[in-house]
Amino acid sequence: MAHLVAFPGVDAAAPHLHGPVQAVRPFALPQRLRRVRFPGGYVLTPDPASSDAEAARRPGPWTRLTHALIAASVFLLLPSGLQIFNAHPALYTGEVSRFDSPWMEIGARERGEAMQGYLRIGGREFDTTGVLGWSGPPGAAEKRAFPAWATLPGYRSLATGRNWHLAAAWGLGLGLTAYLIAGLAGGRLRRSLVPTRAMLAPRAVLADLAAHLTLRLPEAGGYNLLQRLAYLSVVVLVLPAMIVSGLAMSPAVHAAAPWTGDIFGGRQSARSAHFLGACLLVLFIGAHLFMLLLHKPLRRLRGMTLGERETRP
Repeated sequence: MAHLVAFPGVDAAAPHLHGPVQAVRPFALPQRLRRVRFPGGYVLTPDPASSDAEAARRPGPWTRLTHALIAASVFLLLPSGLQIFNAHPALYTGEVSRFDSPWMEIGARERGEAMQGYLRIGGREFDTTGVLGWSGPPGAAEKRAFPAWATLPGYRSLATGRNWHLAAAWGLGLGLTAYLIAGLAGGRLRRSLVPTRAMLAPRAVLADLAAHLTLRLPEAGGYNLLQRLAYLSVVVLVLPAMIVSGLAMSPAVHAAAPWTGDIFGGRQSARSAHFLGACLLVLFIGAHLFMLLLHKPLRRLRGMTLGERETRP
């Protein structure tokens, strides 16, 4: 049952008074709300006739297929992208590289008789020895921006990394396109990801924030406000921006369609946007898996792979 938010003392008409309240839990954020009177005030609860009933249904085969394709593509894109980044571990803005003034750089230098890895962002520098810049097993450490365990392939090969990256990019592009077309055509994106007016009410926003901070989240139903905003941002903004910025880094594509780099302020800015987008994806995936582990992970996993009920779309 979804967690509910009670507002004692609210004196307002309740247009939907059908059905008793079964339970009241704090910090709930239902998706479309109806107010039901109970002793002392009203409770906001999901309207069973609303989109939540639709959102609580098991994912369809098309949703599960595109989800699997996108997930597999991203997990190949990230390490192969780091292999490509290692070829020149510095980021710039504008159209051309200014080798003397990158805004971000990962490298290594000699410090006495030892080597030191570093990460430089703007004017600040951080010692990253053993993690970034200089890493590897004892006696076999080497100078490389990201360590071997984080790249695809693990050995140095720019050509192989590019091949994996391009193949996975096709999978991402096809999967995301199919997901967006199906979601828009069937209205699933609007029902599942677009916040409702009730969600944007100040009290509802505060309740949702409190629910996430205390890790007290709904057991069933659709996505709440923060989840919808996160998924919507990734699906509609981050992933498309990464696809376009990736195309901008191809000399052939940029020559035929200069706008792919111009919208970011230049090809080097597009490369920086591509890297930052990857960082956002890592944060999103980490938060996604963390929340999954907190709440019935096997049931959620079965729902997205086998289509069992009682899972989010």
